Amino acid sequence: MKLIPDCSLALRSAALAAFLVVPVTAASALEAGNVSHFTLDNGLEVVVVPDRRAPVVTHMLWYKVGSADEAPGKSGIAHFFEHLMFKGTSTHGPGEFSGYISKVGGRENAFTSYDYTAYFQQVAPTELKTMMSFEADRMRNLVLTDDVIGPERDVIIEERNSRVESSPQALHGEEVSATLYQNHPYRIPVIGWMQEIEQLNRADAVDFYQQFYAPNNAVLVVTGDVDEATVRTLAEETYGAVERGPDLPPRVRPVEPEQNTRRIVTMNDARVGVPSYSKRWVVPSYTTAKDGEAEALEILGEVLGGGMRSRIYQEVVVKNGLASGAGAYYQGTALDDTTFAIYGSPRGDATIEDVEKAIDAEVAKILKDGITEDELAKAKKRAVRSMIFARDDQSGMARIYGATLTTGGTVEEIAAYPERINAVTADQVKAVAVRYLDARRSVTGYLLPVEDDRS
Repeated sequence: MKLIPDCSLALRSAALAAFLVVPVTAASALEAGNVSHFTLDNGLEVVVVPDRRAPVVTHMLWYKVGSADEAPGKSGIAHFFEHLMFKGTSTHGPGEFSGYISKVGGRENAFTSYDYTAYFQQVAPTELKTMMSFEADRMRNLVLTDDVIGPERDVIIEERNSRVESSPQALHGEEVSATLYQNHPYRIPVIGWMQEIEQLNRADAVDFYQQFYAPNNAVLVVTGDVDEATVRTLAEETYGAVERGPDLPPRVRPVEPEQNTRRIVTMNDARVGVPSYSKRWVVPSYTTAKDGEAEALEILGEVLGGGMRSRIYQEVVVKNGLASGAGAYYQGTALDDTTFAIYGSPRGDATIEDVEKAIDAEVAKILKDGITEDELAKAKKRAVRSMIFARDDQSGMARIYGATLTTGGTVEEIAAYPERINAVTADQVKAVAVRYLDARRSVTGYLLPVEDDRS
């Protein structure tokens, strides 16, 4: 199972990477007419994205709940519950679902993020109804006993030890997020704080299950060798039999106060061999942005540091050889305000100060002069081209639609993505850079070896 802080270089895309922010290209180049979207009587949203090129189907069920929806003091319950979903139900014993998938040559996984939790299987089309039956069953029929809860909580504790406590990068990332967000729950790690994970119990799990795991709080995305009529029939026969859950209130989270301070988070660790630098800002997401702002921020991230052709990479890595790696990213997929970041690590005799100065200089150039029309045109082409390539990955397509619908977006937004990107102007890109990339309200992070003590 994976935990994934959201990120994107295209419309509301989702990256599958544990505790790391890994920008990915993704969006749909499919024509709107090829994608079906409907809702069952019990409230389950269904999206069907046909792709007949291979006899494979991806079945992905998304719940509109993530770590940012957890009650205070219960951090980690969303990810903990993701693990519990793989235990037995009153209908199927522990491991029976996974065993069946393995027997038919399929694959499965699940992931938790700030805004959603998702479960998926990739199998032959003939197995789709069985996948739906298993998934619909565990939507309401899990057996949650203390004998299940205790051992699985120990698994989560060990996961945190191995993935976070043993990683200076992960620990530092948690501290930076906790500083960047002063009030919003995005400041809390998806896996949870250790002292709160240790206290999670059966009552917490049951309450979470009963509150959030219901068809009217879920989105089913089916991609691959399928058609709408078949999916609709199978969904009604399986998921349609699940009783609608209680209506949930709007997902209103604590709002960030106005940020007007420059903050620095420095961590020294003996395990660090190469220091690293980052600077982050809270910016609007696709859900919270004014018209055109999110698209402009996306283009800004691409031009500034989105790849080997970006300004930061060309100037700091290629031309001056100061950094072993450097770039920028915009996390567009989020229900609430999100993150824009720049980062880098020195190479050879260069220092962390050299890298920071050079990267900051590239930001300053855009704040002063904006980007060129040539840069704008090339960034747009890369974004649109990535949409075409995204069609070749069934699970990637399912993630696009699921992440969009669980964070306030629509199928129509995905279809309109090329037009919205192509409408961005150079002036808009400069405007969002000036408005949001203000160093006076940023968080700078330094991850350093012990000998580089700046106290």
